[in-house]
Amino acid sequence: MSNSSQKNNVCAVIPFYNECDTIQKIILQTLNFVDLVIAVNDGSIDGSLSKIPNSENVFLISYEKNMGKGFALKKGFEKSLSLNTVFTVTLDADFQHPPEFIPKLISGLKNYDVVAGNRLGNTGSMPLQRIASNKITSFLLSRKTKTQLLDTQCGFRAFKTEILKNILPAYNGYEAESEMLINAAKNDYKIGFVEIPAIYGNEKSKMKSIKTIYGFIKVLLN
Repeated sequence: MSNSSQKNNVCAVIPFYNECDTIQKIILQTLNFVDLVIAVNDGSIDGSLSKIPNSENVFLISYEKNMGKGFALKKGFEKSLSLNTVFTVTLDADFQHPPEFIPKLISGLKNYDVVAGNRLGNTGSMPLQRIASNKITSFLLSRKTKTQLLDTQCGFRAFKTEILKNILPAYNGYEAESEMLINAAKNDYKIGFVEIPAIYGNEKSKMKSIKTIYGFIKVLLN
């Protein structure tokens, strides 16, 4: 992507919280498919900051306190907007989202304003409780937005950067990702999905189920 005729065409926002083992590798691999990476440190205390590559194509935004994934995404999106990028991709720092699928997401923006990964076509190693919760939340949000939303919990997404200013989340937690889909639907933006693999290892999820469910209900009823 570095040979693109349009500078800063594609930007990746990668929020991270205590991802010392993977943050450097995910950034370096992502740079093979984008022009810029905005890494947002959400209060890591495990030395993750020392792993950020020293590159002019990597912007670091850092917070001492853990503010939540939604907050980190919002700050990354605001930075991408300020850099006048054309497309913005979001992916997690733990390798659940393979960077090599970024071109597939970007390609989908030819027909859509937002493109998200869909893991439910091939759930693979996804835990059964995550499959169930994802299908339920996707059904409820589809009803609310009157739009077919296949995988509302997948954070691997691509956006036309210009629309981000109209769909930025107000919530700071994981519910922000659902909120952004609702905001996109309210603005009549087209939302599409592309198949990606479901990758789950032995990593411990940072998503606190009760807090996340409560946040989702607030978003759904808002």
